[in-house]
Amino acid sequence: MKIKSSQGAGDWFQVQQPVDDRPDPATADIRRVLSSAVRAQNLVILTGLGTSLCVLKDGEKAAPTMWDLLSRIKEVFKTADIVDGVAEGARWKSFVTLANVAEDAEDLEQLMSRATTAAEFLPSNDATKVRKLLDIAEGIIREEVDFMDDTIEVPVHEAFLRRVARRSARRARTKIFTTNYDTCFETAARRSAFVVVDGFAFGSEAYFDSAQFSYDVVRRAAGEEKSDFIENLFHLYKIHGSIDWEFNENSGQIAKRPGTKKPLLIYPKSTKYELSFSQPYIEMMGTFQATLRTPNTTLFVIGFGFNDKHISEPILGAIKANLSLNVVVVNPDIEKASDGGAKSNIYLSAVGTLIDNGDARLALIAGKFEELVPMVPDVIAETELERHAERVRNMGRANG
Repeated sequence: MKIKSSQGAGDWFQVQQPVDDRPDPATADIRRVLSSAVRAQNLVILTGLGTSLCVLKDGEKAAPTMWDLLSRIKEVFKTADIVDGVAEGARWKSFVTLANVAEDAEDLEQLMSRATTAAEFLPSNDATKVRKLLDIAEGIIREEVDFMDDTIEVPVHEAFLRRVARRSARRARTKIFTTNYDTCFETAARRSAFVVVDGFAFGSEAYFDSAQFSYDVVRRAAGEEKSDFIENLFHLYKIHGSIDWEFNENSGQIAKRPGTKKPLLIYPKSTKYELSFSQPYIEMMGTFQATLRTPNTTLFVIGFGFNDKHISEPILGAIKANLSLNVVVVNPDIEKASDGGAKSNIYLSAVGTLIDNGDARLALIAGKFEELVPMVPDVIAETELERHAERVRNMGRANG
């Protein structure tokens, strides 16, 4: 792991083994930054694909990368008999030709975007073909991101929630925004006895209602007038949709339906910017932007590459406008992405430049989610509810 902050005058410092019991400066700086983050009055967390890549299924990585999704689509298009009128083995070539991209295209988002645009302008027969191929591609994406089941462990997510989502009643609830479709955080919360406020009403019929984010949960003993806020609760905003959301065309409502065949997702294509301004995404994006402008806020970004303009622009705007906003960005490739070179990311480069000029509010950490979590301080003691949940789980494992 490496860190770049104003403490190091903008230079990158590699984490080293301590020498002669002297603390490593980079480790100390990372711990300082993370300790300040989890103690913030308002803690906002933005996560991307990088937080799901540590999840394993049968010893293999469970979550697909964009390259994995593209490879899977290529494989299916080249082998399966899926579209009438296209010769077997030529479906991939037909798809990229209709989308007007190179056959060796490596950018899934560009491919999906061009195909979506082509469907609006091509002659009817070609438009029908490309729409069918797009539907199949989206179906492949849905299948690949729906990887969570009861056999998959999420210990890193559970440890992370224990460190960031247990909050004092004097501080605002932790808000976790994620671009991921999967249910890793929901699964981790359920197994660790955390309550998730995700905009869906509690009960058998869980429909989305943004008012849910203004509610809280208290503990009240029988016969007592005093109520205490429970410690283990956080807000979860899935700003690109979720594999278990479904739109009900009859009622116009969004329901939570685990196992649905028609999940409500914003797919990786240019229309995601337009879709982010429809319900329920506009509610979540509005909350995200407003929270970033709130005084005494820390934004903790993990595994997000700053490639989505509709998310990156509000972050950069808030950094410029809100002097009490602290930002910590964690990504294994962040050193190269922020160096200002030809292949760097403009938003991360801007953050790097601010650090170079002495902005003490910002820090960049080059590392993976699973490397970072053990370094996040556990500032609030484990609750009895968590201890009981772990005892019950261990009992089930022993009996199993």
